[in-house]
Amino acid sequence: MSVEVDVLLQEAKESIEAAQNYRSELQQRLQSLNQARKQVRGSSGQARETLRRHFAELQAAAGRLLTERLANLLAEVDVIEADSIKPLDECQCLIEHGVGQADELLREGEAALRCGLGEKEDKLGSFTKKALHIQLDSLPEVPALVDVPCVSAQLDDSLLGLLRERVSRHGAVSSHPPVQIDELQERPGSVLVRWCKVDEDFAAADFRLQYRRSGSGGAGGSGGSQFEDAYIGRDCEFLVLHLDPHTDYLFRVSARGEGRTEWSPWSVPQTGYTTLVAHEWRSGTDGYILSSRRNIALRNDSSQSRCPVLYSNAPTYFCGQTLTFKISAAGQMDRRDSLGVCIDSEKGEESLQRDQAVCISTKGAVFVNGKEMTNQLPAVTVGSSVTFDMEVVNLFPIGTGGNFKLRVTIGSGNREVVFDWLVDQAVDCLFFGCSFVHSGWKVLVF
Repeated sequence: MSVEVDVLLQEAKESIEAAQNYRSELQQRLQSLNQARKQVRGSSGQARETLRRHFAELQAAAGRLLTERLANLLAEVDVIEADSIKPLDECQCLIEHGVGQADELLREGEAALRCGLGEKEDKLGSFTKKALHIQLDSLPEVPALVDVPCVSAQLDDSLLGLLRERVSRHGAVSSHPPVQIDELQERPGSVLVRWCKVDEDFAAADFRLQYRRSGSGGAGGSGGSQFEDAYIGRDCEFLVLHLDPHTDYLFRVSARGEGRTEWSPWSVPQTGYTTLVAHEWRSGTDGYILSSRRNIALRNDSSQSRCPVLYSNAPTYFCGQTLTFKISAAGQMDRRDSLGVCIDSEKGEESLQRDQAVCISTKGAVFVNGKEMTNQLPAVTVGSSVTFDMEVVNLFPIGTGGNFKLRVTIGSGNREVVFDWLVDQAVDCLFFGCSFVHSGWKVLVF
């Protein structure tokens, strides 16, 4: 076979492979397009159902309110009518009784006039006496029409106008939620969620982040557990802790406008996960009690003169990450107190203020390989967060000492210090630790 044929065969194989890759890419884009179409169709159907249900509930509620109001007004009319008719009925009874007495008296008077002379005198005397007893000159008083109620109904026609104006502005339809998740960043046993506004006209007062374990229903499905609140506040990022590694979680965020009580529609759920195991303190260290997840340590026994260092369970801090110590309770300060990272976890050490370690004391002093720096950070108190960020500056020995360099940033309060840390060997993962002389200190690591 000639060289030209070999070249043609090679070109044909490359073209076939390129065509296969091209077809695969197009098929993936078709899948993404179908997902986008499904999202548009599905969200539109959900919006229609939400609108129909909401307005049906409003119509039913408005009907009930109008019916109740009509019944109350009719009851008021009934009460006024009953209270006003009662004295009129009593007056009528009195008049009808007087009419009856007058009819009877007329009959007796006519009979007395028709009787014979022998009994006329007795009859006329009895009639006259009875007439005087009835008091024919006394008439009951009948109230004038202006003095009796004339019931009317006052109806404000502006209600319909107000209702029309409010209904015309009630509800809104938008093509996108006002906020969307911008980034999901894996952290040890957690995911850092960042979000941003996509509607600049929406004045957000608070944000609400929710998450749940992802199920077979997918990002828009109903599988998995129920969403639960992770954060409500004004920040645009939050670290969701206590997540299982290699497990998909769904995250969504909404916003609440200034002066409003209702929340905006949810953002499109985003799937995130972490491959990093959670930071844990090492169990079995004298003088410390750990939480069930071993991410919180409490210094509980300072009766002994020694102040053992509590190390991490493993070297789980990797360069390029942020390590955070959160102080939730504080005891008495001591210059030997320390929070920091180290290359090894030697037993018997009483502080991280030693070689092969960088740390900060509770008084704010920074130590590098056991030597105190001139730069000072704020003292560590209840609520303080101390962060460590590291990046590799070089991977090759510098000079003749075989040293490697890590750039370290320690933050506390609103201040931070940055310095280069020389270590004897190339490292990409470190232990972390703490030591407190006095009891009462409680620290969360993440």
